[in-house]
Amino acid sequence: MRRMSEEPRTSRIQRQVVQLILDRGLRAGAALPTETELMGALGVSRNSVREALKALQALDIVDIRHGYGTYVGQASLTPLVDGLTFRALVRHEDDTGALAEILQIREVLEEGLIRRIAGLLGEADLDRLEAVVTRMERAGRAGRPFPELDRQFHELLYAPLGNALVPQLLGAFWTVFRRVAGARGWTDDPAPEVTVRRHRDIVTALRARDLEGAQRAMAVHFRGIESRAAQASRGVG
Repeated sequence: MRRMSEEPRTSRIQRQVVQLILDRGLRAGAALPTETELMGALGVSRNSVREALKALQALDIVDIRHGYGTYVGQASLTPLVDGLTFRALVRHEDDTGALAEILQIREVLEEGLIRRIAGLLGEADLDRLEAVVTRMERAGRAGRPFPELDRQFHELLYAPLGNALVPQLLGAFWTVFRRVAGARGWTDDPAPEVTVRRHRDIVTALRARDLEGAQRAMAVHFRGIESRAAQASRGVG
C-alpha cells in the first residue's frame, strides 16, 4: 500500500523538476540546483529528490555525475530505443511480427519524407548519395557487411530538410531493428548486390525528379528487407 502511494508523489516531483528546468531555461549540459536547493524549492525530502532524479536519468532528462553534480541531460531517444528493443525481444522467438512492425513504421516515415525531400535535393546532395551507394557496392564485392553505410545513406537523404528530429527518429528505429535482428541471428545481407541496386534506384529516380518512381523504389527497398527479416526469423536462408 505504501509503495502504491509513493508512485504518484515521485511522478509529481519528476514533473516539478522538469518544469524547473524549463522555467529557468536550462539547456543540455547546464548544472541543476543541488539536492539541498531542490529540497527547498520543491518542499520534499532528500530521498524523494534522489528518486525523482534517478527516474529522470533513466529518461536522459538529467545526467547524474557522481562527485560533480547533476546536469540537464541530452533528452536523447535512447530510452525509446531500449524500450522498443525490449518490447520486440520479449515476444516469442517464432513471432516474425516484431521486426515487421519496426519496418512498417520506418517505411511509413520514409515514404512520406521522400515527398518532402524530392524538391530540395541538389546535384551535390545526389552525388553524395551516389558516393555512399558506390561504397556499398565495393563493400559488398569485398564480402564486407555495410549496415553503417545503409544508415548513412538514409541520414544523408533527409539532411536537406534541416529537421534535427528526423535523423534521430529514423536512427532510433534503425538501431532497434539491428539489435532485434542481431538477437534473432540475422546480421548480414545475403544479397548485398540487391540492396545496392535498390538504393541506387532511389537515387536514380530522385535525380530524374521522378517522385512516384522514388516512392516506388523506397517501397521495394523496404519490402525486400521485410522479406529477408521474415525468412531470418523462420530460420530460412
